[in-house]
Amino acid sequence: VSLEAGVLQPLLMKQFYAAPEANTVVPQLLPISEAAPFPEPPDQKTCSSQEYLEYYIFPVLLPGMAELVRRAEEEKCFEKKRTRFIAYDFLTEWLYNKNPKRKDESFTEFFSIPFVKDWLKDHPRPPIPLSLLLSEEEASIVIQSFWRGYRVRCDSEIQELRQWQKQLREYKNITERVKEFWAKQEAK
Repeated sequence: VSLEAGVLQPLLMKQFYAAPEANTVVPQLLPISEAAPFPEPPDQKTCSSQEYLEYYIFPVLLPGMAELVRRAEEEKCFEKKRTRFIAYDFLTEWLYNKNPKRKDESFTEFFSIPFVKDWLKDHPRPPIPLSLLLSEEEASIVIQSFWRGYRVRCDSEIQELRQWQKQLREYKNITERVKEFWAKQEAK
């Protein structure tokens, strides 16, 4: 049965991006050429580029991309302009841990991957802004605390107290006394 491209594409996309049920394996849902499956793996050095992609690359990359989309939805990347989720980091970690050559090795976090460590030594990243690290609830608490502190500092009695403390510091010349104290301590 042949389906028109306009009908087939949404069906495949819906199946490809559908969230997998718990404890089930997601079958490969993208269309593959009509060739029969390989009875044994083709030689990596002599096979065609299409065979290499279909046998060695796509079986690992496509589930990784599907997991990336699922995780991006969890992190609400499609709802917000900026998020803390870094797709490159996630995909690098996922592909590194799902590499068939690493079957018996334990899970490795992104910043513990050897080639990532080497790269970041030479190319350090800028820190992630606090606005991306805080959840909405934590951010609202920080904003509310700042605002409450500001309102308290605007109170006339608090202003009077702060002025009195400033005059006390200037009158008693605390900084000079601290310097004298440390000079005596060093002289001993």
